[in-house]
Amino acid sequence: MAVTGRPREFDRESALNKAMLVFWQKGFTASSMNDLCDAMGIRSPSLYAAFGSKEALYLEAVDFYARTVGPTIWGQLTDGPTARAGVENLLRAAADGLPKCGMTPAGCMITLAALGEECSEVILDTTRKVRLHCLDLLRARFGAAVSDGELASTVDVEHLSRFYLSAYQGIAIQARDGATAEELRGIAQTAMAAWPPYASLIDFAEERDSLR
Repeated sequence: MAVTGRPREFDRESALNKAMLVFWQKGFTASSMNDLCDAMGIRSPSLYAAFGSKEALYLEAVDFYARTVGPTIWGQLTDGPTARAGVENLLRAAADGLPKCGMTPAGCMITLAALGEECSEVILDTTRKVRLHCLDLLRARFGAAVSDGELASTVDVEHLSRFYLSAYQGIAIQARDGATAEELRGIAQTAMAAWPPYASLIDFAEERDSLR
């Protein structure tokens, strides 16, 4: 008598990754339940049982992106001896990582999330908060740079933070529109040319020596 094997356990992380790719490519509204079920390899009753609703699945997919994909680029912000080096690393990572590569759609899911879509306030608020968190990361990096003397006290941290977030978001949008990594690196290079003057020549010499 044949023994029936135990059914495979539901791999929630794997399912979320597949749902994330669908939402990332198509957005919330254009992603149908059939699209999601086909990608995740489950039927709609199983999807509803596991996640509750399409909206709940989307919110989990956004969180999954923020936990797994986002840090590969935004983690570069703190990787460098200076704020300037960190921001340059961030923009270069975006230029290299946001064009379409294999199964990964082009652009940034969070930057493009829910823009121009008819979504619930919960979705709009959640994606807005993730984008504002990125702004907070830049504010913190620039604030520390002012405190450390890398940037002059006269630098407007708020304006500078929003400028470089805009550069990142511009790279994300142009990547979705088909810009190449080389073209996106040009945006990053131009954005870095707008970096404010150093607080002193000593600061400039210290960064120059640290990057040798």
